[in-house]
Amino acid sequence: MKERLRRLLVEAIAAAVKEGQLPGDAAGVEVYVERPPRSEMGDFSASVAMGLAKVARRPPIQVAEIILSHLPSDPVVEAAEIAPPGYINFRLGPRWLTDAVAECLTRGSDYGRSDWGAGRRVQVEFVSANPVGPIHIGNARGGPYGDVLASLLEATGHHVTREYYINDGPENTQIVVFGGSVQARYLQALGVEAALPEGGYQGEYVTELGQALAAEHGDRYRNVPQDEAGALLFFGLVRDRMIQVLQEDCDALGISFDVWFSEQGLYDSGAVEAVVKKLMDLGAAYERDGAVWLRSSAYGDDEDRVLVRQSGGPTYLASDAAYGLNKFLERGFDHVIYVWGPDHGGYVARLKAALAALGVEPERVEIIIYQIVRILRGGEPVRMSKRAGNAIWLRDIIEEAGRDAVRFFFLLRSVDAHLDFDLELATRQSEENPVYYVQYAHARTYGIQKEAAARGFPGPSTERLELLSHPAERDLMRYIADYPGLVSDAARQRAPHRLTHFALEMARAFHQFYDRCRVLDPANEELSAARLALVVATGQVLRNLLGLLGVSAPERM
Repeated sequence: MKERLRRLLVEAIAAAVKEGQLPGDAAGVEVYVERPPRSEMGDFSASVAMGLAKVARRPPIQVAEIILSHLPSDPVVEAAEIAPPGYINFRLGPRWLTDAVAECLTRGSDYGRSDWGAGRRVQVEFVSANPVGPIHIGNARGGPYGDVLASLLEATGHHVTREYYINDGPENTQIVVFGGSVQARYLQALGVEAALPEGGYQGEYVTELGQALAAEHGDRYRNVPQDEAGALLFFGLVRDRMIQVLQEDCDALGISFDVWFSEQGLYDSGAVEAVVKKLMDLGAAYERDGAVWLRSSAYGDDEDRVLVRQSGGPTYLASDAAYGLNKFLERGFDHVIYVWGPDHGGYVARLKAALAALGVEPERVEIIIYQIVRILRGGEPVRMSKRAGNAIWLRDIIEEAGRDAVRFFFLLRSVDAHLDFDLELATRQSEENPVYYVQYAHARTYGIQKEAAARGFPGPSTERLELLSHPAERDLMRYIADYPGLVSDAARQRAPHRLTHFALEMARAFHQFYDRCRVLDPANEELSAARLALVVATGQVLRNLLGLLGVSAPERM
């Protein structure tokens, strides 16, 4: 219904622009329809008139009056009213709720999907942890977020590619340190005294990698110098194993990538060298003090950045510029989304500057920064993993709490807010556990249907949905009616956490409905059939919702 009302407002604004009552800029304004904070304001409300007031150079009330004068009629809208300082409030007839239940039952798993994206090709690049160890809790949050964001975009008609960028290029200092750490453990496994490089990787998995290389190759690499070239050689020996580890971690989290893209491939193909030359030819880069600099301050950054060091080695920015050009020019994505951790915040402006210098429109590049997760047990921070050396591994969290809980909990808060993950709560099978609470509601819808069949009740029917007049029934129907708008809004706002919030609220509404309304009443089969239809529709929405979240929807618990 939100989307239906939004379209009415968009049509009204376009008509007002055509009549010259609103300026042309008004036609491109974003229109949002929300539930009002107070029921006396109506069923839905829009603040678009206040957003247009400055553009139209009119008071919001006058803008609202202009919009309403062009509002197309709709059989579901009983009244559209203006409230200070310029809200447009909609009051709807009861059919919008019953129609939503019927539509849900008709469309089934497609309920909530739309064609808003109009087939636009979007790439979502996320996780992209360095191939120097398993995924740890510091970079795990981007996994569920990026995956669900991609699912939301798919549900709204976009063609989406999920991509993992393997940072295996030669300029990656972490790879050099990791390779040197593996080399030291390899030498130690041969009985040779060897020190870890400064800041070396301490985890047991590094020791195991060194031992495995010693068992596989013997002393073949014993005399390789412990320098940068030696470190890169040893990284090359374990690269494929580390990528397999990352793939296994993503599989455990329920994430399947369409593309695993190697940064080293950009060097091997000459793309990095080519993009530096292109920037020089465009006048967007220049030489100074033996290095090549991007004129990034001319494209929104606070200073110019080095593309090629005095040593001749390209920086991260050079390969990232080549990678971005590959996305837009070679593969033809309309829009790309990068999902990065909090330590990448300072890198946003320089990447956008590099792509702008290459002619990529800024609005086609979207970078989302997620905040850290803190793992707790009973309110106390969990200690780091011995095997990881300096981190808590995602696989340990999944093993203890389960995939469903990890995905659901990681999406409970907005991605730009810090998140506390309490393992004790996540493993609790009670109503206090959010994911258990929602899954139990879904399982209960199946239980009711099984009981109805066992007792010989007629199946669900939409013929007398007008009988659903109890406040608890109407409240539950509102969630069913709101679901398509939720999917659209969550996709537009890049807000997967809205799905978990909605799921919890809808589960609560369903449990209240079950407590207050007798679904199976032998004395009133028509009402029972209508209530069964409501139960089935509720189960369908919860199932669709959990599907977007990548969380299972059990039929019994």
